[in-house]
Amino acid sequence: MKFALVFPGQGSQSLGMMNAYGDSSVIRQTFAEASDALGRDLWQLVCQGPSDALNQTVNTQPLMLTAGVACYRLWLARGGPQPALVAGHSLGEYSALVASGVLDFKDAVPLVELRARAMQEAVPAGEGAMAAILGLDAAAVTAACAASAQGQVVEAVNFNAPEQIVIAGHCAAVERAAAACKAMGAKRALLLQVSAPFHCSLMQPAAERLAQRLSELKFSPPRIPVVNNVDALCLAAPDLIRDALVRQAASPVRWVATMQLLAAEGVDQVFECGPGKVLAGLVKRCCDGLAGAAMADLAGIEAALAAVKG
Repeated sequence: MKFALVFPGQGSQSLGMMNAYGDSSVIRQTFAEASDALGRDLWQLVCQGPSDALNQTVNTQPLMLTAGVACYRLWLARGGPQPALVAGHSLGEYSALVASGVLDFKDAVPLVELRARAMQEAVPAGEGAMAAILGLDAAAVTAACAASAQGQVVEAVNFNAPEQIVIAGHCAAVERAAAACKAMGAKRALLLQVSAPFHCSLMQPAAERLAQRLSELKFSPPRIPVVNNVDALCLAAPDLIRDALVRQAASPVRWVATMQLLAAEGVDQVFECGPGKVLAGLVKRCCDGLAGAAMADLAGIEAALAAVKG
């Protein structure tokens, strides 16, 4: 079996999510490292909340990075082999880069906190929105966005599955585009409870802030190929990986193309590494021949171990 690991991003967080992995010293140590890097107790936040704080972007992004890395370390500690490739959805790409050895974990934690602040502050509160469009293909959603902009920004930003696409931009433009998608036959158009219009061109100020910080950090060549979001390519040169992260903040997440690349590389099994099961559920919808499973708890890790060891 040739397998890949994929790391979840913002939206998969929940209070007590790490309890599913048991009382693991590997998990606790990973959270201790992250807490030291930030100067605040992430373990207490993830275990005790409050939920409002857990769901604030500036907390969620470091928490989900840490959760993904902790799950990967637990996988290795229990004898899990190195995957053929790794990828991550949006924020999850940073977990993938840590797993691959491109970024040091101690650098990645404050980096994603800065990313969260930059994205949150790029658009004034209440001016941006996101919506999930279900049951309409990418070409139709893109056309609906173009017709609905009317001088504002609304763009397709997450290509999660062939007929599950997220749009983002100015509130009124997103509402117009959502209505247009419904008129074109979309099954549902759901406004999302998010604090900013992630991955659209309104995030360009965040990308510029991120570029400054990324230029100061050491990047190493990947030990495991990482499929990036913005190009759906595996890049080897540290400078190119850095540039792709800058562009990712204000560009679409090309998840369907990412899954297609995994399949083209001979991967047949994709395991979601971290809390949640969203990415595992998207795998088969993105690409025939790929199977997905979640390592959202200890049982999931054990099942994955049994599968890869045959």
